[in-house]
Amino acid sequence: MASDARPLAMTMGDPAGVGPELALAAWRDRAVDGSSFFVLAAPAVLVDAARRMGFDAPIIETDPAGSASVFDVGLPVVPLDSVVRADPGRPDVRNAAATIESIRRAVEAVRQGEARAVVTNPLAKSVLYKAGFRFPGHTEYLGELADVWGEPSFPVMMIWSEALAVVPVTIHVALAEAPKALSAELIVKTARVVNRDLRARFGLARPRLAIAALNPHAGEGGAMGQEEITMIAPAIETLRRDGIDAAGPFSADTMFHARARARYDVALTMYHDQGLIPVKTLAFDEGVNVTLGLPFVRTSPDHGVAFDIAGKGLASPASLIAALNLANRLTR
Repeated sequence: MASDARPLAMTMGDPAGVGPELALAAWRDRAVDGSSFFVLAAPAVLVDAARRMGFDAPIIETDPAGSASVFDVGLPVVPLDSVVRADPGRPDVRNAAATIESIRRAVEAVRQGEARAVVTNPLAKSVLYKAGFRFPGHTEYLGELADVWGEPSFPVMMIWSEALAVVPVTIHVALAEAPKALSAELIVKTARVVNRDLRARFGLARPRLAIAALNPHAGEGGAMGQEEITMIAPAIETLRRDGIDAAGPFSADTMFHARARARYDVALTMYHDQGLIPVKTLAFDEGVNVTLGLPFVRTSPDHGVAFDIAGKGLASPASLIAALNLANRLTR
């Protein structure tokens, strides 16, 4: 595949979280194979983070076009217009505008051809909600930003690792609401996006999709729930008629041991924790959040803002580095 020298666009995340120090650690370790990145952030936040971490990391203010040429000298930072008040471990609703601006401008950099992919640092949804943010999370906001490209999008969250890839069909909804939000149509729509992007971006000729049941023991023939009979099994049949290699519904308690994982490429689970508990148990430091169904590549660490350790130099950059490397791989 031809090389593409354009950088990756990294967002700041919540400036009171671990994002700034992770960005610095990723630059310090130079762990991304043959690629550079720039951070959309307040330069002073990165300067302060470098000082706290105790290493000399030149912060170079630049624009996306000039970032690659200075990457070996220092961390390229594209300044934000919004004011940032960063106090590690102390979330501030006044930083919401800067957090959102960072995401919006990273997507715009990709749309303008100035960057290859978006890599997002963690944000605190509760902080954004207090500022009037109307989206459940990153995934849904990115879907709206993608609409300006003139391409209809249906964003799908996949947590990917070498050990396991998982897609929750329902995502950021209360557990009690997940069965109500579930439908055969949603399962089919999600699985079609997963199949398409695993083929187009991950290079799998015929992705194998394992579909989880909702109820224990896959409903036990209807004794413990009807969703497998009325909703999940019909969705799988529709997918098979489409030529998609989909199997299930499988009882979730037997889907994630090593022999089971060898039989599929991605597991589609019916609710958030059903899939994220096993993948985070198997690959907490290496897991990457990948948004499928967009006209651009977006990856993110598979962890949160970690306000409790922000500014202490304790956060591992492994998941952010994995996100950078996957974004690099998917756009090479």
